[in-house]
Amino acid sequence: MAPGGSACKEVIESLPTVADYDVGHIPTLVAHLKDDHKVDMHDGCTFNHRYVKLKPHEVDNATWMLAVFNCFGKQFFLHFEAFQIGMAHVYMALLRFMGDDNEAKMFIYCLEVGANGHKLIWKGIPRSIRDSHRKVHDSQDGLIIQRNLALFFSGGDRQELKLRVTGRIWKEE
Repeated sequence: MAPGGSACKEVIESLPTVADYDVGHIPTLVAHLKDDHKVDMHDGCTFNHRYVKLKPHEVDNATWMLAVFNCFGKQFFLHFEAFQIGMAHVYMALLRFMGDDNEAKMFIYCLEVGANGHKLIWKGIPRSIRDSHRKVHDSQDGLIIQRNLALFFSGGDRQELKLRVTGRIWKEE
């Protein structure tokens, strides 16, 4: 898992600026994320990540990049954030594609989160890093999990967030 939410929030919010370069610069961006931000790198089209946060009631707005995936020779990253919709505290998980929007539409992804015999599933097209963080955030185009449900999935006394996010990426035929 990527270190500290604030450093990753800076990375996420800066991605559209970096992404304004040609797609050929994606390897430079990936190297930057790996070397300077210590983001986990994975080869493969399936994933299983755990997100743990002590005192989740103290986090109202935060963004994390959990990992970068090399799949079908392209790069994707798993994005996770906490924010409010009205008065409701929620988490959103989604996959971003490190390339342009037309190429992103060639892929589909699925995310799952759950426990205790319950499961939420999201299926969608990954959002391009050419879309601004604000645009993606405001569209709520991802797996939305209300805090109370996330804590239920975490088990225990509901004082610690322990979410397991699994998923896969495939090509649209």
